Parts: sequence; C-alpha cells; structure tokens
Amino acid sequence: MRFPLFADPCDGRWTTTGRGSWTGGFWAGLLWLRARWTGAAEDRAAASSCMARLAPWADADTATRGLILWYGTALAADDGAAAALRERAARACLESWDPDLGLVPWGSALGGPRLLARVDGVPGMVQLLAAAGGEGVAAAGSHLHRHLDLSLGAGGAGGGLPRPAWAFDQGVGWRPCTDPPSGWSRGRAWLLLAVADALNRPEAADWRPERLRAVVERLLAEGDVLAGPFVPPAEESRPEGPLDTSAAAITAVALLKLSRLGGPGASELSSRAGAVLDHLVGTQMSDGHGGRPHGMLLNGCYDAGRGTAVRHELIWGDFFLALGLAAVGGLVDVSEV
Repeated sequence: MRFPLFADPCDGRWTTTGRGSWTGGFWAGLLWLRARWTGAAEDRAAASSCMARLAPWADADTATRGLILWYGTALAADDGAAAALRERAARACLESWDPDLGLVPWGSALGGPRLLARVDGVPGMVQLLAAAGGEGVAAAGSHLHRHLDLSLGAGGAGGGLPRPAWAFDQGVGWRPCTDPPSGWSRGRAWLLLAVADALNRPEAADWRPERLRAVVERLLAEGDVLAGPFVPPAEESRPEGPLDTSAAAITAVALLKLSRLGGPGASELSSRAGAVLDHLVGTQMSDGHGGRPHGMLLNGCYDAGRGTAVRHELIWGDFFLALGLAAVGGLVDVSEV
C-alpha cells in the first residue's frame, strides 16, 4: 500500500509515495478519524497498520517528524502502539534538538541543506518535544520561539509578511530563503496552527503565553484572517494565481483551537472557522460529475512557484478539513490533536 499525496482535479487519480514523505501522517490520521466515526474493528486495524509504516520516520533527520508522527498518532486514542511510537519519536526529536541553534533543524532526510528553519517544521514538533517531558518542554518552547523570531522578527512585533524559511551559515548566522516566498499562504497557516497548539498545551505557561497571544493577534490582523477571503491565494504576491484550500483548512482548525481558549473573541473565532469549513464543503468540493469522484477538496496548491499540483486535492487539505468537521460535530476535541 502506498501513501496518497495529491490527486488530479480532472479524474481524481492520486500521485502516491512509497514511504509517505512528509504527508504520511495525514493519511494515517484520516484513517484514525474514520475508525472513530465508524467504531469498526477493521477500520482501527487499517489505521494501526498504516501508522506502523510510519515508524522508520521516528529516527529520520527531519523536522517534519512533527507532521508525520504527531498527526499520524494523536487521533489513535487508547492505542498502545500509537503511544509507543509517539514516545519513541519524542525522544528522537529531543536528541535532534540543537541547543546552539535553539531548534530542531529541518534536516537532510528529504534532501537539500540540513541547517534550515522552515515553518512547516513547527506544527506537531512542539507537541512531540513536549511529550518527552522535562528537557523536552524547554526544547519545545525554544523551537517555537526561535521560529517566531526568524519568521516574524525578534519579539514577533515587527511588520511585513512572515518569512517562512531560513538557512544557517557558520560565521554568518541566519539568512532568509526565497523559497517558499514571503506571503506563502500555508506559511501563515502553519504558524497560526503551531501557536494555537502551544496555547492549548498544559505547558503553555512555560512558553511565554503573552508573546504567543500577541503573535496570534498579529497573524490574524496582517492576514485579514477573520474578514478576508475564505480561501487565500497560494502566494499573496500573485492574487490572481492559484488558491490554496489546504491553507484555508489548516487555518480553520487553528481558529477552532484558539476559540477553545475562551475569552471575548472566542465566538468570533469559532464562527469564522465554521464559515470557512462551510465554504470549503459548499463551494470547493467535487460533485461527482465530469469524470471525477464525488467529495474531492479541490483547489489545493502544493507548490505554486514550481507549478506542482496547483489546483489539486491534497492529502493534508483533506485531513484538516475532516478534522475541523469532526471537531464541529463533537467527534474530536480539537484542542487535544
């Protein structure tokens, strides 16, 4: 069995990977969601089998272990194998934490230079590091805040679009990368999700929550998240270019997580999340006509710059849409995922 990556919007045919790449955890997560919905033993077995195939990633040199092994295990509830894999991954990620850099580097497992910091290496990684306890909690806070320092500027109070990727050069320090570009819609979505995750953790008091709340306010305001288009362009510099429904789905889940924190703005956050999810289901899903399957979440953009899968169904878009709907429907406590 191979892992789905993205599906052609014309015929629904999936491009797949043998080991799952950085997206394998989302397929496992979808299977765990199905098992929760049906309660069927065969569905739990299918989810568990898929998750087991993610185990080699625990020791891989990549910060995307957060995406792979947190989301691939977090919905498994009382599954002992999931808990064991998550614990193993937590220890391995802590061993990869670089105290001089203050983070877990992007790594070399997916190719390219190792000493990178990318915002898609933050969601899930914070939870995995914290799961190691003690030293892991401190490493998780450091990992999160170093990324915020780089992406948003020291203190998170600077202006301008988030810079989603940085490279480290010995003797020079950190320098911004051009790929992904500033204004990458998924970059803001990943950051918002990571901060929402951190604020929902019991360790939040150790992670400078005042700054995290200020970052939330900045990301919501600068991205016009609560009043702008439900589906953002994949790149803000190309408003007429491809959209990215996966960024919208990630953002909706982040808003639901933030609404669970309570406070005067919680209702607005929850309402906006619901409106985004309604829009995705009502206007961005295939209807089964024209030779393609019913229920594809269309207009996801894998990589606008390279022209890769720019109007496709994306496995992580499917996952976050399903997770958001499951949370609204009461199947999942989104603050725990």
